Amino acid sequence: METFLQNRYIYQMNPEYYTTIANSTAHRKSRDDNKNFIFTHPEYLKDLLQISYNTTDKNHHKACWILELVFEEKIELIQPHLNDFCQNLSLYTSDSAIRSLSKICLFLAQSKKIILTETQEEKITEACLDWLIQTKKAANAAYTMRALYHLGKRHSWINEELKLILSREFENQTPGYRFAVKDLLKRLR
Repeated sequence: METFLQNRYIYQMNPEYYTTIANSTAHRKSRDDNKNFIFTHPEYLKDLLQISYNTTDKNHHKACWILELVFEEKIELIQPHLNDFCQNLSLYTSDSAIRSLSKICLFLAQSKKIILTETQEEKITEACLDWLIQTKKAANAAYTMRALYHLGKRHSWINEELKLILSREFENQTPGYRFAVKDLLKRLR
């Protein structure tokens, strides 16, 4: 059994499942196969989340890719794990992981099925603001700013902060980033 310390407790992981994730690829079929495995065997969702939380593991981003697809279809599966998920958001620095996580944050911010606590909203907001400031990837920025926009519907200060961040260094960004910013600034008016 794979064992590691995360969130102040030791978690025992199924080694065969870990190997499956380690051998997965970015190809859509691989990610869909892993997503469907979780739908068929939801007891492995905790293992998948634990792999994603272990940001020192070279495969954590692969787990994030699969989580994105799982939660895109069935956001309600995150509910029992939501506190841990939100608590771990600040650990991520990999652009590949952040792309998927920012999309999950967007799903949560838009969801009518999941009611976020104030603390969960704070954790998502903090992570998204940090990612938005630090990222050079247009897709990561686009998902992050859209998640913040939806959270800003409940907390107006978020959209005020978002306007300030998006107006800085706008001209030095990629065309994709500039398009996402223009679109969002129209919505913020």
